[in-house]
Amino acid sequence: MTKTTLLAASAALALSAGLARADDAAYMAKAKAFLANVAAPVTKWDGPTTGPKGVGKKLIVIVSTDGRNGGAQGAADGAAEAAKALGWDVRMLDGQGTVPGRATALTQALAMKPNGILNAGIDSKEQEPLFEQAAAAGIKVVGWHSGPKAGPDPAIPSVFTNVTTDPKEVAESAGYEAAVHSGGHAGVILFTDSIYAVATAKTNLSKGAFEGCGGCTVLEVVDTPIGDLSNRMGQLTTSLLSKYGKKWTYSIAVNDLYYDFSAPSLGSAGIDPATGTPLQISSGDGSVPAFKRIRDKQYQLATVAEPLNLQGWIMADEMNRALAGDKPSGFVPHVHLFTADNVDKDGGADNKFDPGNGYRDEYKKIWGAK
Repeated sequence: MTKTTLLAASAALALSAGLARADDAAYMAKAKAFLANVAAPVTKWDGPTTGPKGVGKKLIVIVSTDGRNGGAQGAADGAAEAAKALGWDVRMLDGQGTVPGRATALTQALAMKPNGILNAGIDSKEQEPLFEQAAAAGIKVVGWHSGPKAGPDPAIPSVFTNVTTDPKEVAESAGYEAAVHSGGHAGVILFTDSIYAVATAKTNLSKGAFEGCGGCTVLEVVDTPIGDLSNRMGQLTTSLLSKYGKKWTYSIAVNDLYYDFSAPSLGSAGIDPATGTPLQISSGDGSVPAFKRIRDKQYQLATVAEPLNLQGWIMADEMNRALAGDKPSGFVPHVHLFTADNVDKDGGADNKFDPGNGYRDEYKKIWGAK
């Protein structure tokens, strides 16, 4: 190789390295700006200000996918609170975290012949025949996390609308947090549950956001059912630690519940990478144990929390619109990233994301409720 050729090759390598550094710098700047936005205080109401008045006393059944799931139960509790303000008669059923359990709960709900069913977390495709039965009987259905996107789904016309945050915003928050916190050198394992379309969507989006980090690595995507974490997660965590060792520095799971059962197998209780303990980030939903872990700096670095109680009120408002013959509101609330730096703000002191934007009063104004 001639001297000229060597110089040209060196110049090309230098140019490539420079471009890579520039790309990494641009990526990190974008990620940091994104994280600053989703961690900022939430004080302004950006939801609907008009809609139908309360439709009067109705029988509404709230069916939760799993009462042990803090996200689903939080949304269900919020919906029950809002239903009381609307003067509705409310019954609650628990799907107990299994496909048969969810089918049984929905069958029981249908037997009550309610005016509406509020579905807290049951995948619409999984139980589509029962939702079609509801539609045929004139029962309105509003979902929470019942599909991979917010709003009505033309593929499932039996569901009036699906209440959720933007899965892309949730997922990117988790992916960017791992990349930025690691300084661009994270080795990540992602935990998901393919039973839920929204979980698959979030995992793919987190992976996509994280892969923009040039020095970061996706070690593995692990698919394990949320309903059986108590039996699986401990042994799975031990196995993954043995397989990857200190290469595994961060986890991203679609729900805080994964970390309820992985923590005992992690050994060190800190969140310092030097301990060899993976730093855990959740892309939903902001459970009470998650807030405690983040506050105590034990096992969990961050949660991308959803405004669960607010989402329950949104569900009730959407049901009121459905019963009044109106259209869905189209409101998609924003998520919030909680870390140790802001864990006691925006409702975090009470171990939940409950924005101080006056949403209860705003909805009562729309409904004409006191």
